[in-house]
Formats: sequence, structure tokens, C-alpha cells
Amino acid sequence: MYTDRFTFCKLGFSMRTVSTTSTLPRPKPRDRVLAAAARLFIREGVNAVGVDRLAQEAEVSKRSVYQHFEGKDDIVAAMLREYGPRVVAGYFSDDEEQTPRERTLHVFDALQTAAEAGDFFGCPFVNVATELRDRDHPAAVVARGFKDELTTYFERQAAAAGARHPNLLAQQLTLLFDGASASAAVRGGTPDAARLAAEQLFDAATR
Repeated sequence: MYTDRFTFCKLGFSMRTVSTTSTLPRPKPRDRVLAAAARLFIREGVNAVGVDRLAQEAEVSKRSVYQHFEGKDDIVAAMLREYGPRVVAGYFSDDEEQTPRERTLHVFDALQTAAEAGDFFGCPFVNVATELRDRDHPAAVVARGFKDELTTYFERQAAAAGARHPNLLAQQLTLLFDGASASAAVRGGTPDAARLAAEQLFDAATR
């Protein structure tokens, strides 16, 4: 019987742990390494965790790690590619009954929900890219792609609402989101001012 303790809470990477017990076959070594990487890199940081620690956490040999990945840089990028889509999707509204304004504000409401957890660490994509300090690092490129998805989502809502400059509004909202995420990581929760600012930006741009 395999028990895996892992959670990837939306874009904020809250590490609220979800225990799942299954009689299904144990995940393959590569999958276990990626799950371990998500837990450790987000909780402790990329630079603080080495391959030896990853192997131990994943319950695989170091040799097995290198059979599946070229090195630690490859693991970081693969981890973001594997889990990033479901994280980003957690912030996007798929409710067709909502207005573009409501779908935009849904992102900030979802952030507030994630940030209420005591183990919220901020936006994982910004965190990883900042820690790597190399915009051309494979993982930084992946992280930037997911941030672009958020901006594109905002731009779609802005365009649907008739904003004069939808891309500009989308960039402003993305910056606001990143600031609110950072504030939540430091202080816990997101300030009401963040959602209010999103409302004001959206309303001013779509009048």
C-alpha cells in the first residue's frame, strides 16, 4: 500500500498536506522524484535542496535520479512543467455565467483562499525564477510561461469587457497579483486593498 503526502495548492503553493492512501501500484521513480521536488523546492527553496536529499525524499537511488534527469536544473524545470498547469488552472474561472469582471476578480478571491493557509509561500513561479537569478535557466523560462498564461487570461477578460487597452490592464493586474502574493507570503492572507485595487483598475479601464 502506497501513501503519498503531497499538495500543490493553486498558484500559491500552499503546502497544506493532503494524504492519499491507495492500493494502486507505487508511482514510478520519475514521478516520485517530481513529487518530492515539488514538496522540497517550494517549502525549503531550490538552492537549499540537493540531489541526495531529493533521492532520499523520493525513496529512490541517486543513480535512478540521473537515469531520468540530466541534473537538478532539469528536475526543477520538469517539476514546474508537470504541476504548473493544474496550479494555474486553480485560479481561472470556468463559470460561463460569470462576467469578465467577475472572472477577473475570481483570481484574487482564489489567491485569498490559498493565502489563508499558514504555510503559503507566495507565487511559486516568481519564487523559483527569483531564486535561480538566471532568466535563461530552463526552469525560469517555464516559470515565465506560466506567468504569461495569467496575463493572457486577464487580457481575455479585459478585451471581452471592452477595455481600451486590454494588454496594459492585464499587465497591471499581473503586477498586482504578484505583489499581493508576496505580501501574503510575508504577512499571511491578502489585504482587502488588493482586491479593491483590482476592481478599480478593471472598472477604470472598461468604462
